Amino acid sequence: MTQRGEDETSFGFRTVKPGEKAGLVRGVFDSVASRYDLMNDLMSAGVHRIWKSVLLDRLSPRPGETLIDVAGGTGDVAAGFLRRADNKPGADEKPATATICDINYEMLKAGEARAGMADFRDRLRRVTGDAEHLPFPDKYADASTIAFGIRNVTDMDAALREAFRILRPGGRFFCLEFSHPVTEGLQKIYDAYSFNVIPWLGEQFADDRESYQYLVESIRKFPGQEAFAARIREAGFSRVKYENLTGGVAAIHSGWRI
Repeated sequence: MTQRGEDETSFGFRTVKPGEKAGLVRGVFDSVASRYDLMNDLMSAGVHRIWKSVLLDRLSPRPGETLIDVAGGTGDVAAGFLRRADNKPGADEKPATATICDINYEMLKAGEARAGMADFRDRLRRVTGDAEHLPFPDKYADASTIAFGIRNVTDMDAALREAFRILRPGGRFFCLEFSHPVTEGLQKIYDAYSFNVIPWLGEQFADDRESYQYLVESIRKFPGQEAFAARIREAGFSRVKYENLTGGVAAIHSGWRI
């Protein structure tokens, strides 16, 4: 289902037809791709790097594992997965592999220029694909991640079912996403910053206020921690849990395919 039913869904605070959302989201990321990493650093004062490091801590990559990083964009999570797996015993005999799957070609293209990506040329693939219809066979991967991407998907539940489908039994799913602060005071501070500063940063440094206004609005439309955990369970996952980061500004949700 879509977030508002069969005939409409949300694009930020706007209501659109489900068939329109993917194109609108693609337009946003086409616009911001070349400055996406810079803007992430500016908007979060670099904290997004800490959140992704915690995600990789929880994922605990191992040699020989296969990762599908959905909506992986410029590839920082996938590259981090490979680096960490390479530091474990046995990596020389059976190295890990990763695939970045993103609906937006411009984001994948921007990631090719990231420093250090050439180190993984033989083990890091980039595939243009839709989170709701992943181009991978059943029981293909040991781990599936999606960082700051699930809220941009038209049918969130379909994307969760696809993440379950491609995992082998014993496989792990991790979703890092902006969430809901745990106190009213923090929520007010976060709202003031998000709606006033982030669109301004987009205008000043990416010449695109509108795209960053959408990103802020899409965060507010995202389900709360418990509600999203319930949707992960409905997709088939077991041992579902979540961990708040920075007082709930972001959260890591996880589950296993048993």
